Amino acid sequence: MYMKSKLAKSVSLAIAFGAASATAFSGSVMAQEEAADGEAVEKIAVTGSRLRRADLEGSVPITTIDRSALEFSGQISVSDLLRNTSFNSAGSFRPQSGSSAQGVSTIDLRGLGAERTLVLIDGRRLPKSPSTGSSADLNSIPTAIIERIEVLTQGASAVYGSDAVAGVINIITRKEFEGVEVKLGGAEIEHEGGDREEGSIIIGTTSEKGNIVGGVSWNHRDIVFARDFPWYNPGASFYGNSFSTAVDNGDGTYSDNFDVTALPGGCAGGTTDPNNGFYLVPFGGSITGERCAYNFALESADEASTGVTSLFMNSEYEIADGWKLLSKMNWNKTDSFGRYAPVPDSPSPFAGGTGNPIPVDSPNNPTNPASAMYDPAFGPNVPVFWWHRFDSLGNRDNSVENETQNLMVMVEGEIGDFFVDFGVRRTKNKTYDIGRNYLVRTTAEAYINDGTYDLQNPTANPASVLNAMKATISRISFYDQDEVFGSAQTDLFEMDGGMSSIIVGFEWREEDYADQYDSLSEAGAIGGSSGNSAGGGRTARALFVETLLPVMDNLEVTLAGRYDDYSDYGDDFSPQISVRWEPMEDLVVRGGYGEGFRAPTLDILTQLDSFAADSVSDDTHCAAINLPVGCSVQINGLRTANPNLGSEQSSQISLGVAYQPLESLSFSLDYFDIEIEERINFFSAQELVNREAAGDPIPSGLGVERLANGTITRIVQGYGNDGTLETSGLDLNVTYSQDLGFGDLTSTLQYSYVLDYRTDGGRDQVGDVGLPADRGVISNTLGMGDFHIAYNLNYIGDNAENVLDGEQIGHVGTYVTHDINVTYHTPFNSKVTVGVNNVGGKEPPLESFRGGGGSRDYNFDLYDGYGRIVFARYVQSF
Repeated sequence: MYMKSKLAKSVSLAIAFGAASATAFSGSVMAQEEAADGEAVEKIAVTGSRLRRADLEGSVPITTIDRSALEFSGQISVSDLLRNTSFNSAGSFRPQSGSSAQGVSTIDLRGLGAERTLVLIDGRRLPKSPSTGSSADLNSIPTAIIERIEVLTQGASAVYGSDAVAGVINIITRKEFEGVEVKLGGAEIEHEGGDREEGSIIIGTTSEKGNIVGGVSWNHRDIVFARDFPWYNPGASFYGNSFSTAVDNGDGTYSDNFDVTALPGGCAGGTTDPNNGFYLVPFGGSITGERCAYNFALESADEASTGVTSLFMNSEYEIADGWKLLSKMNWNKTDSFGRYAPVPDSPSPFAGGTGNPIPVDSPNNPTNPASAMYDPAFGPNVPVFWWHRFDSLGNRDNSVENETQNLMVMVEGEIGDFFVDFGVRRTKNKTYDIGRNYLVRTTAEAYINDGTYDLQNPTANPASVLNAMKATISRISFYDQDEVFGSAQTDLFEMDGGMSSIIVGFEWREEDYADQYDSLSEAGAIGGSSGNSAGGGRTARALFVETLLPVMDNLEVTLAGRYDDYSDYGDDFSPQISVRWEPMEDLVVRGGYGEGFRAPTLDILTQLDSFAADSVSDDTHCAAINLPVGCSVQINGLRTANPNLGSEQSSQISLGVAYQPLESLSFSLDYFDIEIEERINFFSAQELVNREAAGDPIPSGLGVERLANGTITRIVQGYGNDGTLETSGLDLNVTYSQDLGFGDLTSTLQYSYVLDYRTDGGRDQVGDVGLPADRGVISNTLGMGDFHIAYNLNYIGDNAENVLDGEQIGHVGTYVTHDINVTYHTPFNSKVTVGVNNVGGKEPPLESFRGGGGSRDYNFDLYDGYGRIVFARYVQSF
């Protein structure tokens, strides 16, 4: 039996070693044992284990973010809070205009990808977002429902199954709450746009038979435009209003001289001011020395707006002695609006276009003597490619609506010596994405070729012509999940360290996924967007077992194993062993070894075939079509699903120590080493050409198709299992608390350091673009009577600006910001908080744009451009 004193000691250790809120429980009913004095001692389950136990500080590293930490952070969403943790070392995806996942926020532990981080709600898997098909959307979790967040920083497939390779995020929801709580808040960023608001109403009641808590929450963040940042620089897209001459290859195809030249009279009157949108810029490869550029940054939003509205209710009721009925319900709706500059398009092979140039007799061909744009300086009358921004169609506006419905019902209690639970759950996720002012490419190409659309004077085109070229596109997606699950736990036999225990259980899950683009997008007929529909379903069945063996009073071993069987690709077995040793009082040494997996996701297993015009360099093909060695040519590409795709396999070693040398000071240091084999990897056209030339293996169903003379007729691309990914590092957690006489101070340090990061046995990538070696957060709270002062320091390590030929180039310095806020607890049961995040208004390092920034001025995944954020919050309790 575990004595009550041991529980108290364990609570102390858990608080000291980063599991500060572990005294609450992941399930809603706790098994109990009787202490020596006859008083019941609670058994609970924490993240990383299915076993309910009285000893809290286990053999796996867990960092807990409780509700007060969420409030002191000043953040209005789960995603913003988790994005700033040290474990999110390489940053993560957040809502952005111009993305097919515009309204989604993800978490990416260890820089291994969001698809390798498992997100749970009360220990149950959060379904994948329909927008991605491969990762969970943190925006679907309302902040008002959260009691705490437990972060397991090691793999846990032996407990939870697929995706738990880099770690697990477990959102624990509120259960026992009495009264009414109303919260209102708002914030403003330093720059134009991005204003925020939040609110919630929570109502709860508790009785001897059970409890119920429910409420509504909402938050909203305005759109942020690139032009409103102080570091705004005009864009200079090739897609303005220019042309380049085409070269007949003699086989019915054309190549491009890429001598991009401004169309005469077609560039806003020849201005060089980018604030006009179209403007002239020098270009050495052009015929006249100038091309017509377009300043896309005038219209593009940097970050999409997001709004989240949620309803939820959790309840539990004692239906019989020792038995409880539990239910969890929530509805969540996310709205997002993003704006991107007008459609850019070109038929040039360099742009991945159709390869069909403007014919020689077209009025839109400036080399045609009959054209109003003709200039003898342009040379002979030849076909030309246009490079155009369809500004007259308007900006590309996308409105995305995500809706999530979740219902779970379960019972748990005791049958003889067994503690059992059984439940069912249904989750429905839907996404509606509507895009306006896109281009029907085939219509636009025909209108430009015959002169119906005037390239020289785009704004003079009549509405009837523009409307015939304009398209409203759509994408309707869903990801539904049905589950049945159950488990049974019992004691086994007495050992030197206490009673051993075992839990066995099962899970059955059915997933249905569909991602349907409109027919024109699916056919590649839309300019400014692309889409590839996918859809299918699968059934996943799992059996798991976990046993706790207290070998000695200060040594315990936990063994776990899980068998998962998927109806589409096959099965996996994941074993794990963890050891916890307490060589002396207040010192815990822990370690373990585990294996895991990531199942191939339905989006890549079920994607429909799509065609692509890819450019590759292949000497055999060049020689066959009488072009010089090293030529780059466009070929026909087919992107297809791979029915033979299997799961990734991972292994992990962990070793750590947790020590509390003083009542006021404690720390933990954990080492991790993760290796992923049979990596799910996309094989591009050029990669397949290179593999064929080197004699390296090519996944089944993919490859380069040729004629007898070596001419490439098609390259079939897709996903395959190949290669390895390895990373290792250290996590340090330090907690210090002290009564200063005038107040109580609590300080915590979370710091992660990446020792090694390699793919396919190659060079160490630590310090590459967007992959800093270290990241940390120092949090401090000082309580003085009715006041609480919170101060946070956020640190992101340095990294390179670029990588060329395996060498890191340039330097992005360390990035440090400071947050501070003050909370006043009023005499009438309310709290008022005012604060500033990023007090110094530090700007993101602009030299970091190559790593994840894309067309943005900085690394959008790792940093934000908000500058100083001033916020206020009021909470009233009744």
